[in-house]
Amino acid sequence: MIADLRKYQAELEIQNKALRYSQQEAEGASERFATLFSSVPLALMVVDEEGLVLASNAMALRLFQPLESDPPLNFLLPFVGPDHADEVAVSFLSAKSSGASEVSEVVFQSGAQGTFTGDLHIARIENPQDDLAHFICAIIDQGPLLAQRLALQESAAVLVQSNEDLLVSETRMAAIINSSLDAILCVDESLCISVFNPAATRLFGCSAKSAFGSPLSRFLPEVEKLLKQGSVAAQAMLGEYPATTLQGEHIFVEISVSQESATGTPQHGSSAITTLFARDLTASKRAEAQRLALETQLRESQKMQAVGTMAGGIAHDFNNILSAILGNVELAKQDTAAQSGALVSLDEIEKAGRRARDLVRQILTFSRNEPARRTPMRLSEVVHETVRLVKVTVPPGVEIRVLEAPDCATVLADATQVEQALLNLCTNAILAVGQTKGLVTIALGNTLLDFPECSRVGVPPGHYVDLSVQDTGSGMSQSTLQRIFEPFFTTRQVGQGTGLGLSVVHGIMKTHQGGIDVHSTPAQGSIFHLYFPTCDEAVPVADEPPAPAPAVHGQGRHVMYVDDDQALVFLVERVLRRKGFTVTSFTDPLEAQAALAERAQDFDLLVTDYNMPGFSGVDLLRAAKALRADLPVALASGYVTPEIEKSAFEAGASALVYKPNDVNELCETVQRLILGGHAD
Repeated sequence: MIADLRKYQAELEIQNKALRYSQQEAEGASERFATLFSSVPLALMVVDEEGLVLASNAMALRLFQPLESDPPLNFLLPFVGPDHADEVAVSFLSAKSSGASEVSEVVFQSGAQGTFTGDLHIARIENPQDDLAHFICAIIDQGPLLAQRLALQESAAVLVQSNEDLLVSETRMAAIINSSLDAILCVDESLCISVFNPAATRLFGCSAKSAFGSPLSRFLPEVEKLLKQGSVAAQAMLGEYPATTLQGEHIFVEISVSQESATGTPQHGSSAITTLFARDLTASKRAEAQRLALETQLRESQKMQAVGTMAGGIAHDFNNILSAILGNVELAKQDTAAQSGALVSLDEIEKAGRRARDLVRQILTFSRNEPARRTPMRLSEVVHETVRLVKVTVPPGVEIRVLEAPDCATVLADATQVEQALLNLCTNAILAVGQTKGLVTIALGNTLLDFPECSRVGVPPGHYVDLSVQDTGSGMSQSTLQRIFEPFFTTRQVGQGTGLGLSVVHGIMKTHQGGIDVHSTPAQGSIFHLYFPTCDEAVPVADEPPAPAPAVHGQGRHVMYVDDDQALVFLVERVLRRKGFTVTSFTDPLEAQAALAERAQDFDLLVTDYNMPGFSGVDLLRAAKALRADLPVALASGYVTPEIEKSAFEAGASALVYKPNDVNELCETVQRLILGGHAD
C-alpha cells in the first residue's frame, strides 16, 4: 500500500510537472500572442457578435481614435460608414456560420472628423467560456492603394485622351495632306518615299501604291542630291527644280522642305523624316508667259498710240508747208512759158511735194481711228492697178507674177487703202530681193480660217479673201519678225525708208476688220497674207465719170482767210485774187474776230484753219455765226477726226477743207460755198 502511494505520488509529481510546463507554455504563448497582436502593422480587434470591441491593438487605435479627444473604440459598428453598415453586419453573421468573411473598401470613421477606407477581414475564434461568438477582425488600410489606383486611372484616362487626340490629329493631318493642292512627299532616312498624297499622284502621274518605297530620285533627282549633301536647313524654301513624271515628262516645280528627327525635334543634316512640298509651276509659267505677251502687246499699243498722237500733232504744220509748196509750184507753172526749161524743175518739185503728201497721208491713215469708207468690191482690180504702178520701178532681175483665182469673193474695202497696203508690201518684197534675180508673187484667192490659225491671226473663224505677197529675198530673223509692225522700225539704211510702211498696212487691216499673217525664213524669203472677210453684198455698177469742174470766177466776192501760217496765207491770197476774189487775210484769229465784229456784212465767206495757237477755228466759227448767222464758213485742217467733224458741223460749218489740197480744188470749194452750195 505504501508502495502504491509512493507510486501515485510519483505520478502526481510527474503530472504536476507537466501541468506546470503546460502553464508555462500557455503563458508564453499568451505573451507571444499579445506581443504579436499589439505590434503587427495591421489594425486588429477582438469583437464579439454584438459588436463589442474586447481588444484592439495600437494600429487599430491609431486608425479609429487618432486623437485622445476622439470617441473611444468600444463598439465597431458605430465606426462603419452608413453606406456599408448593413454589409458589415451581414458579414459578421456569415463569419459566425462559416468561420470567416470579408468586406472590401469599407469606409470607416477616423475620429470625430476623418474617414479612411479599408478591407475588413473577419475570423471566428473559439470562446468556450462565453455563449457569445468572438471574432478577430483585421482591417487593411487601402488609402495608399486607392490613391495609387486613382492615379493610375487618371493616367489611363489621360493616356486614352492622348490616344484619341493623336488619332484626331492624325486624321486631320491626313485630311490636310490629301486635300492639299501642292504635292506632298515624305521620305525616310534612306530617302525612300513613305507618303505620296493625291496631288503628287496627279503631278507625277504615278499612283501612291507604285510610289511607296521608291527612291526620291525617281521624281526629283536634283532634290535628292541636295538632301544627300546634308546642307539643307530644317525648314527651307529650296526654290525651282526640275522634276520627272512617271511617263518621263519634264516639268518644273517649286520645292520647300521640312525635316524632323525620329523624336520630332528638328535636326540639321541627318533627319529621320523629311517632308517635301512640291508646287507645280506649269500654270504660273504659262500665266507669266501670257503676262509678258500682254505687256508686249500693251507696249506695242502704246507705241502705236504715241505715234498716232504725234502724227496728228505734226500733220497741221507739215500740211501747211506742203500746201504752200504745191500751191506756189502751181502758180509758178502758170506763170512759166511752155517752152521754158524751168518747167522741168517745177515738175520735179511738184513730184517731190506729192510724195511728201503721200507720206503724210500714210501717217494719218496709221493714226486716224475713224473707220474706212468701205464699199463692196472685188480685189482683182486693185491688184492689177497696183501691179501696173509697181512694174515701173521693178529692177531688171526681179519678176512680178500674179496668181488670181477666178471666183474670188466680194469684200467690203476701201480701194485706196488696199492699194496702199499692197503697194507697201510689194515695195518691201522688191527691196528684199535686191539686185539679184528673184521672184515676187502676188496671189489672190478664197480661204477658210478655223482654229487654231484664226486665233494666231487674230480674226474670228470664217471665210476670207487671201491677198498674199511672197518674195524669194533675204527673209527675216525671229527678232525682226517680232518688231516689223512697230512704227519707225526699219532694217534699211538711212534714207531708204521711214519704217512706217508695215505699220500702215497693220492699221489698214484693222480698219477692214481683217488680219495679217507673216512667215519668213532667213535666206529663203517671206510671205505676207492679208485676210479680208467676205461679204454677200453685190458690187455696185461703176458710175459715169463726173463732168469737168466749171471755171472759177470770183467776180470780186470778198473772202476772209485765217491761218497762223504766214506762207500759206500769202499763197491763198495770190491764188484767190488770180481767180477774181477779194481777199482779207489774218494770221491772228483774234484780229479776224475783231474785223468781223466791225464789218461782218462786208464778207461773203470765212475760211479758217481749225488748229491755231490759243484759239480754235471752231471758236472763231461760233463767234462769226453769232455776229452773222448766214455767213458761210469753211474749216480747214490736215487732221480731221470724227470728233472734229461733228463739232464743226454742230457749230454751223458749211464745209471741211482737207489739207494739203490743190489750189484749184480750194478755189472751186470757195466759189461753191459763196454761190450757196455745200462742200462735202
